[in-house]
Amino acid sequence: GPRVRFGPSPTGFLHLGGLRTALYNYIFAKKHQGTFILRVEDTDQNRVVPGAAEGIEDMLDWAGIPPDESPCRGGPRGPYVQSLRLELYRGASAALLESGAAYRCFCSPQRLELLRREALRCQHTPRYDNRCRHLTPAEVAQKLSQGLDCVVRFRLEKGVEPFQDLVYGWNKHEVAEVEGDPVILKGDGFPTYHLANVVDDHYMGITHVLRGTEWLTSTSKHLLLYKAFGWEPPQFGHLPLLLNKDGGKLSKRQGDIFLERFVRDGFLPEALLDIVTNCGSGFAEKQMGRTLEELISQFEIGRITTHSALLDLEMLPEFNRIHLTRHIENEGLRQRLIRELQELVKHVYGDQQVDPEVLEKEYVERVLLLRKGHISLLKNLVSSDYSYLWVRPSVSRQQLQMISAEVDEIGKLVLELMTRQAAALTVEELNKDLRSLQKQSRETKYSSMMQLLRLALSGQQHGPSVAEMMLTLGPKEVSGRIHRALSS
Repeated sequence: GPRVRFGPSPTGFLHLGGLRTALYNYIFAKKHQGTFILRVEDTDQNRVVPGAAEGIEDMLDWAGIPPDESPCRGGPRGPYVQSLRLELYRGASAALLESGAAYRCFCSPQRLELLRREALRCQHTPRYDNRCRHLTPAEVAQKLSQGLDCVVRFRLEKGVEPFQDLVYGWNKHEVAEVEGDPVILKGDGFPTYHLANVVDDHYMGITHVLRGTEWLTSTSKHLLLYKAFGWEPPQFGHLPLLLNKDGGKLSKRQGDIFLERFVRDGFLPEALLDIVTNCGSGFAEKQMGRTLEELISQFEIGRITTHSALLDLEMLPEFNRIHLTRHIENEGLRQRLIRELQELVKHVYGDQQVDPEVLEKEYVERVLLLRKGHISLLKNLVSSDYSYLWVRPSVSRQQLQMISAEVDEIGKLVLELMTRQAAALTVEELNKDLRSLQKQSRETKYSSMMQLLRLALSGQQHGPSVAEMMLTLGPKEVSGRIHRALSS
């Protein structure tokens, strides 16, 4: 089967763009019984953030798209961290120096900076002028004997072969005409991306490279490297950009596209996988609510279009509502939600008197089943609107009598209604029943009766409708609260 890789730089958190690239690689691997590899590309040592690599792998696990081979899991083609593969890159660059496909460059940073400034002044794109390409072996030996610093550059040849991109079709970029010879090995012995990704993809047996479209123009350069090594290149497929719905770049600055944020806010991983593929292409259907299994079965690489993917994050709660509903309906997945909700209640209402009965599995499960489809996040159920579910009111009979003198009669009527209403009803039916109850009382207005019941059931003056509260609390809890209020 195919071997694909996701190669993030450990410079920070995984964001939605990275998740999408990883997801397409994962789906492609699973669709074709292949292998999905995580490779940490840490050759720019100045930018490495401690713990970032582990964080990225944790996020892939959380998202449900774990790698088959990775720094943590190991595998037959390791190590999976580029800074542990320096010998390989040195050997590869030595081979290119040997064959004349690469050369040593002794230009100082100052000289390169002057070239850059001069180019910008003339409104040209800065590029290296290939000066050291023409050094003789004797000149190179002399400079080395003086102990001068050097880098290794790759000689770009004119006349690149076109290649067929899996998404963009036939493509070629005459790199030699628009840029200078690129550095492949830096002075510190670390490779640049161009060398490292070619060497690693070769030695890791990568068959298909699915990466962001920002690398499309570099692919001709990478193919020249494959040719210089005499290696068979993988197939390339470049994924269109992931943009805001207004066409701008996703802002990492506000930190609102990092996965950690979605985990913290309680979104389900399925909702994220669904939304980033929904705004992109490559799938048969466009409906919301697709599971990972459905994404894998619907995926065809030929269906990916070159249009940018426009992401509308305001839709995420709606995606989450659909996936949360599916989790609540599934008995196995529901158990986890019950435990999570119990923890949330303890966390949010822990300092108020939460009755242990209110945390019982059956009660919490009823609440979930009754509110499914109405909530987009599990934590909505611990918002102030729903506090009545978790904190039993302490209301005195006196308080209720101030609303209506017929408190006992009304209480009795509602308790009778509750014994009849063991089955879950709709809010409409319950409202009808409450209307007819009110007609049986002598002088209490409907609004007063509602106020009285609201206070007895929640201890609050405002909130959801009384019928909705009674429905969600359930007959047993409603009866218990009315009994308590009448006897206090």
